[in-house]
Amino acid sequence: MNAFVNDSCIGCGLCEGTCPAVFHMNESGVAEAIGEVPAAEEDAAREACDGCPVAAIELS
Repeated sequence: MNAFVNDSCIGCGLCEGTCPAVFHMNESGVAEAIGEVPAAEEDAAREACDGCPVAAIELS
């Protein structure tokens, strides 16, 4: 599974709080993803995706 944060991100930090192994806030104050999600983090990445208030997280 791969994770990507699109331009809709508002920088709320929910994804980083839910799955810090995959998401972090960058210097601009918006989220970034590491790309390939480790198998052990897939459930947390899905939870972060589902919880994103602006649907900025894309999983594939």
